[in-house]
Amino acid sequence: MKFAIPLAEGKLTAHFGHCQEFALVEVEDNQIKSQETLIPPPHEPGVLPKWLHDLGTDVIIAGGMGARALDLFAQNNIKVIVGAAALTPEELVKHYLDNKLQPGANVCDH
Repeated sequence: MKFAIPLAEGKLTAHFGHCQEFALVEVEDNQIKSQETLIPPPHEPGVLPKWLHDLGTDVIIAGGMGARALDLFAQNNIKVIVGAAALTPEELVKHYLDNKLQPGANVCDH
């Protein structure tokens, strides 16, 4: 299972579509196997869903996301959790694996 988390200064950022980097965290047997940080392609509608799908993303943990992006991720069979707290990628994935990730309101600025 692979998680994608938009980052700012090493923690989740609420600005999904305009983040400077993504953490990609790979999980195997409920343990974090690897993590890498990637710079996304320039922001344009529809680019991030295709890019993250091509990277094999299964779950996105985000602060907020627009309705169009939510629809595009659903079409790509990528689960999206919004309203997560600004924690490190490791903390967020561990909370998810332990069924302790508390989604909240979709913090979207558009």
